[in-house]
This record gives sequence, structure tokens and C-alpha cells, in this order.
Amino acid sequence: MKIAFHTPLNRYGDGAPSGDRLMARQLVTLLEEFGHAVEILPAERSFMREPDPALLAARKQAAQDVVAALSERWQAPAARPDLIFTYHCHYRAPDLIGPALAKRFDLPFVVAEASDAQKRFDGPWAEAAALARTAILRADLHLCMTERDREGLARLIPEPERMIDLPPFLLGVEEVPQHSAAPRGGNEPVRLIAVAMMRPGNKAACYVFLARTLARIADLPWTLTLIGDGPERAAIEAAFASLPPGRVRFLGRRERTDILSQLAAHDLFVWPGLNEAYGVVYLEAQAAGLPVAALDSGGVPAVVARDRTALLAPHGDEAALSAKIGQLIGDSALRARMGEAARDFARQERNGESARAVLATALSAAVARHGRKAQEVAP
Repeated sequence: MKIAFHTPLNRYGDGAPSGDRLMARQLVTLLEEFGHAVEILPAERSFMREPDPALLAARKQAAQDVVAALSERWQAPAARPDLIFTYHCHYRAPDLIGPALAKRFDLPFVVAEASDAQKRFDGPWAEAAALARTAILRADLHLCMTERDREGLARLIPEPERMIDLPPFLLGVEEVPQHSAAPRGGNEPVRLIAVAMMRPGNKAACYVFLARTLARIADLPWTLTLIGDGPERAAIEAAFASLPPGRVRFLGRRERTDILSQLAAHDLFVWPGLNEAYGVVYLEAQAAGLPVAALDSGGVPAVVARDRTALLAPHGDEAALSAKIGQLIGDSALRARMGEAARDFARQERNGESARAVLATALSAAVARHGRKAQEVAP
């Protein structure tokens, strides 16, 4: 098939580091592995950090321009795709293009990682939330990457066959460097690491949360390496400034190969994940052989095996998370056991093999369902 691929959250191939961009590339890789020809739609992202009517109006106009240009080009049947595939659709990044083109050209429409937020229909996000819901309802099939998203969609979509689970996955796990389990000196601190952009919103809140959490166990032997950069870096550095000197290293932005090497050189991945969508970096850390300490928040449970590869504290509970981290710092045997389980989990259960099967089934199901709908409305 020829597949038109759209990413409302972030423009595909913009070069910025993030897990959602990596997942978008992975999805395209799998589609191309199946022999499909993938066309990336030439559209800017629709993401808005805060509700802004003027910005939303501009986003809508830009989307209409893209729809008009593609509609003209797709008048030639040879240029027209067989299916539209959107990755990400929610109130902050509604799909303003996919549903319009799917309707105009009567094409099957697949959406991966959509989420619906009923509470956003009351307040300044109402129009954006309604636009996202339009795309959600139009889709022939949804690929649900977390249980939270599935639960939200199930309130809107009565047909369970329109939803297929696609757990987050990591391609190329065999290329991830491995953490060394070689014994180290008994007085050496446990090496903690976190990787995330330093941007406003959840990411900055997670960094501040982590600083307060680690301050509770400053008496334990640990060091922390932070990888990431962004507009909130100064504020984040200030949040960690009260910790003992020499405990925290800021490495700034690094290329992915260096990030993977740094993960393998550490002992424990610590990232709260407050309201995290899910976080591919958790899979990368586990593939390197690191256990995880995080919060039971958002989509984090979708990318770890609770109590097998990760210790999760209740959402928003700093004291509980500090206790989980402290438990792993103080028990090298537990770290080793969970690290080995983490490596197996990422490399055997989330290596992309199941995703290949799910995606192949999903595309066939979407095309079949769209065909049935066409027959139902035919005179």
C-alpha cells in the first residue's frame, strides 16, 4: 500500500531529540519493512503548549492549506495513498489534516496513540479537544499504546474491534550497549541517571520532583547524571543546587548513541514520569540492563514490568519514590536481579517483533472495516 503518514505533535524528521519522534520513526520503519510506500505529509505540527485561540486559528489555516494542496495533487489516482496513518492525536495536538483527507478521498484512516480528554471540553481547550475528538471518531482503527488511552477511547467508541493494543516497543535493542555487572568497590556510590529534555511543563516538573526526592536520601551513597537541555535548564540546575557538591553532573544534550553508552555506564535509571505518556527512554534504559525507579503515573506502567524490572511509587509521592530509590541503592543483589530482568524484558518482550504482528493485523483490519462501512452506506 501507499500510506500517508502524519505526526501532529511534532514535525516528522525535525531532528529534535524525543521519545515520540523516535516512536514515529520506528512506526515508519515497520511500515516500510512490510513493503509499504510511506509518504510523510508536508505539514507543520499542530501542538500548542497553552490554549491560544489565535494560534489555533493559524494552525487550522495552515492545515487547510495543506489539505487543499494535497487534494489537488491526489486528484491523480496514481498519486493518491491507500491509507492515512496518524501518530498522536490529543487536545494539545489535534489532527487537523488526516480526517479531512480521509473523508474527501474515502480512505481508511488509522490513528496510533490518540487520547480523549472530556474534562478539556469545559474551558479554554474546548475547541482543540473537539477537533481531536473529530479525528478520533473518524478513525477506522486505533492503536492503543497505554491502558489509560484505551480506557479514554472506549468511552467514545462502542466497537471494541476498532481498538488494538500496541505496547510501546524498541527497535534495534541488540545495538544497545550493556551495563557491566562486574563487582565494584564497596565504597563506590551507585550511579543514577536520568534523560529528558529541559522544557516547560511536565519535564521541568519531573526534574524538580526528582531533586526534592533525592534530597531526602542525600545521606546515601549515590551520584546522578542528567542528560538533556532546554529553556528550563537554569531553573533545573537551581533545583539541584542544594544537594551536596559533586553529586550531580549535567551533561547537556547528547546524541542518541552517546545517551545509550551513558545508560550502560550507570546502575539505576531514575525518572519520576509525572503524567508521562510512557517514555521510550525507560525501554532504552532497561535494554541496557538498568532497573528503574519511577512513579506509577501516566503511561509509565506500559513500559516497565512492575516489581520485576521497576519499583514504582504512588503518583506524586516523593517520600515513597525516595524509599524505592534508597532500596535499590542499598541492595546490590536486587539491582543485579532487576537489571537482568530489565534487559530480558526490553530485548525479548519489547523488541518490535510483537509490534510487527500487531501492525500488520491492524492495517488489514482498518482496510476491511473501511470497506464494510462503504458497503453499508452504498445505495
